[in-house]
Amino acid sequence: MPSKSRTRKHIQPAMSPLLRALTYSRAAHKPVTKAMLLQCYTALDAFRRGYGSLELFSTLSRQLLVARELCRLGHQPYALADMEAAHAAMMRIVAVEKEESTWLIGDTEYAQLCVALEIIDEQLSTASLGDIAKAEAQMLEGVLRSARKLAIA
Repeated sequence: MPSKSRTRKHIQPAMSPLLRALTYSRAAHKPVTKAMLLQCYTALDAFRRGYGSLELFSTLSRQLLVARELCRLGHQPYALADMEAAHAAMMRIVAVEKEESTWLIGDTEYAQLCVALEIIDEQLSTASLGDIAKAEAQMLEGVLRSARKLAIA
């Protein structure tokens, strides 16, 4: 009778050991989150001064979507309405750009985005890098789902 092979296939972990160590290390947390926040404030300032761009719009929108996913993961869940208001402010920036060919932000939108950035700051100070990575992955899944729906329509 033939004997069955008992060798198991080696499954590689989803994350490299270095990435896993960085993800769960508090020492790596602050530089990563501060860089994310700095990108947001830089983009907001550029829009306020009339120097916005599509790249800055994409950066700020991406961070707002990640913050919305962090709300859904339990980091400041009560702030979801503020994140939606910030997203609406971003859509008004696009409307202004289409009409006036300039990436500029009004006072109302600026105030809404300032509130959103305060929430993002609080989220990033309490969320682990693992939660932030999970929120980014969920955000990307949502973007891909939306793109598929648009392609089908």
